[in-house]
Amino acid sequence: MFSFTRFFAVALACLFAGVVSAAQPTLVVYTYDSFTSEWGPGPQVEAAFEKSCNCDLQLLGLEDGVSILNRLRLEGDASKADVLLGIDTNLTAEARATGLFAEHGLRMNSSALPESWQDDLFLPYDYGYFAFVYNRERLPDPPLSLRQLVEAGDGPTLLIQDPRTSTPGLGLLLWMKNVFGDDAATAWAQLAPRIVTVSKGWSEAYGLFLDGEADMVLSYSTSPAYHMIAEQDRRFAAARFSEGHYQQIEVAGMLKSSKQKPLAREFLQFMLGSEFQRIIPTTNWMYPAALPATELPPEFSDLIDPSPALLFDDQQVARERRGWIDEWLEAVTR
Repeated sequence: MFSFTRFFAVALACLFAGVVSAAQPTLVVYTYDSFTSEWGPGPQVEAAFEKSCNCDLQLLGLEDGVSILNRLRLEGDASKADVLLGIDTNLTAEARATGLFAEHGLRMNSSALPESWQDDLFLPYDYGYFAFVYNRERLPDPPLSLRQLVEAGDGPTLLIQDPRTSTPGLGLLLWMKNVFGDDAATAWAQLAPRIVTVSKGWSEAYGLFLDGEADMVLSYSTSPAYHMIAEQDRRFAAARFSEGHYQQIEVAGMLKSSKQKPLAREFLQFMLGSEFQRIIPTTNWMYPAALPATELPPEFSDLIDPSPALLFDDQQVARERRGWIDEWLEAVTR
């Protein structure tokens, strides 16, 4: 039998729920597509943050860190993003020069970074080291140095990423420049015949590697942890190079144009907290920036020692990046 009282109560409850939902603020975060993928940190981060923020967290995945910054440059003050997450310290000087970022006003109370951190605009959430990953069964004797990789004419075939669109690709460009200096163009020309593909981003290159398209792929020293933990597969390893490995520190920052600055700041604070940081090792497969090494999965102790860490000052990268990319383009397209 129809009950007007019950009908009215249900309708009122639905109306109230709709009002509450409509009143929830939305926080838009530009990041990279591997972060937002179903196996990446994004789904867990979104669920955890929305529990406490009474908001709708929207993670928009782009190709890579370079693509994120390029997108912001195009949009300028009209960007719908509140936070950028996924550029690294090779791009922070250029990002700062856009004038589009706001000071966060936060402090890192706990840091696991190899060096101290002070930056008014950007906060780190993880770090790692670029490395070439290989399958032990396919390549039993990997090169022991970057020079050996480059100079061995019959050396392993490679998959790398484009430094114009990819942060690992830019990392390799800087790694080569750090090791070879003024001879980098010659080194690139030596390496070029064994480069199978230069992909736009990391995901494409790593997928081709797993399909057996090349002997080695540019990735991270922590990538084998994924295979060990998620797949119980120890065939994959990162080659340790005697010169050291180029370091990457990934950061986030909030935009001046954001209409949700308190919420953006709350997200950055959450990012430095243990709940977010514990998600990183087994989803983003990097070292968390604010979590003690004692809390890492035991498999991380089986990874290579990437020291010494190689790193250019971000101001130098900003000054030289375009010229070094032009040098790379000319060398690999001869």
